[in-house]
Amino acid sequence: MIKPYYETKLGKLYHGDCLEIMLELDPVDLVLTSPPYDNLRDYGGYKFNFKKTAKHIFNNIKQGGIVIWVVGDATINGNETGTSFKHALYFKEIGFYLHDTMIWNKPFIVPKPSNRYECSFEYMFVFSKGKPGTVNLIKDKVNKGSGRKISGHKRGVNGTPVKLHGAKIGKIVSDFGTRHNVWDVDAARGMKGHNHPAPFPEALARDHIISWSNENDVVLDPMCGSGTTLKQCERLKRKWIGIEISEEYCEIAAKRIEENLTAMERIERSEKGITKKTGLLF
Repeated sequence: MIKPYYETKLGKLYHGDCLEIMLELDPVDLVLTSPPYDNLRDYGGYKFNFKKTAKHIFNNIKQGGIVIWVVGDATINGNETGTSFKHALYFKEIGFYLHDTMIWNKPFIVPKPSNRYECSFEYMFVFSKGKPGTVNLIKDKVNKGSGRKISGHKRGVNGTPVKLHGAKIGKIVSDFGTRHNVWDVDAARGMKGHNHPAPFPEALARDHIISWSNENDVVLDPMCGSGTTLKQCERLKRKWIGIEISEEYCEIAAKRIEENLTAMERIERSEKGITKKTGLLF
């Protein structure tokens, strides 16, 4: 087995080609990654073979495991590439279920002159190997009817009221419900000292890790870039494996994880009363 470039108690970061390193890994519970696509960013000349990567991921995921594949499309000569759809259909072709098609909406996109509406989203395809084994849906959507009783009617297929039967009638609507599958998360920009062309938003990684894994599960990011997935796994007590072909990005990822561990240690000591807590550290 190749020696890790960097490791902690919870995880290992490998420098190399994911197609080679994944052959040596045990099956994992969750894969969370955003691959380079359509040459929208310059990753130092590195390329990846999509079909081989998808097949390796299928072999590396446990039965019931989840793959989060964040991808979009370029527009070339007025024609969208359709890369995202091609990826989704190929994952289904090799045996994955398409559990959900989620949208990452970027609320603060600066519009550019164009003859089309400004694209402000990417797809977050949720693939599962069979029935998903772990689902922890986040409930943070404010319910408009909170505090009210659930009525006994709804509209039927023809639009007319239909009487409901079941245990939900008369229950009080809770303050929060399960969020929708369109997530508003601003794009990660301007991370000081972390020179990566497309850093993954921390909130996006965090919420997917929470949704599709439990503590001590193993999370793999086979194209981990600046290490956001790995950093969030440390915070959420998930075991992790990161693979990155660029040594420069490996160095960035290791630095970010190390800084995060230092911050977490300071907070832990503060909560125990060893040091005085002076503010939010991460």
